[in-house]
Amino acid sequence: MIYTNVGAVFKLPLSKFSLEKIIHANRKDVFDIFSNYEKHEKLIPNYFPSIRIRSVRDNIAVMEEHFMLGDLEFLFMSKHVSTPFVLHEVFVIGGKSKGSYIRQEFIEISEGTKVMVDVNLKLTGKLKIPQLLDSSKLTKNYSDLLDDLATLCEKSV
Repeated sequence: MIYTNVGAVFKLPLSKFSLEKIIHANRKDVFDIFSNYEKHEKLIPNYFPSIRIRSVRDNIAVMEEHFMLGDLEFLFMSKHVSTPFVLHEVFVIGGKSKGSYIRQEFIEISEGTKVMVDVNLKLTGKLKIPQLLDSSKLTKNYSDLLDDLATLCEKSV
């Protein structure tokens, strides 16, 4: 904890967790929906109210994102790095959640696709609402996001 003339400021891991989902769709289709950040604003607007693409070069994109995860609202600059059909990584490079990292790995299995997600959310700012630090709530909210993406994938089959 760092104390300043405006109060206590913190920078600590907000939540670190891993999730796995089995999606009954082929890996390419699952990867396309999960990593298609350009369409998240239309496909899942309750999580991504707005996305602005700043640059795209090969498999790397830099974006401004407005991301809602339950009661938490994130406004950040991110770098998306994709390895087609296998891996999608999101590095938060600016904003109050700078340093956050999300890794999505896509594994082909007989039932369809196993998606393994590692999330490391960080937050910088005034510590005002300690109940937001409830890791189980964040895990549940992120799991709900994965469920909504899985539903989109399975509908497209």
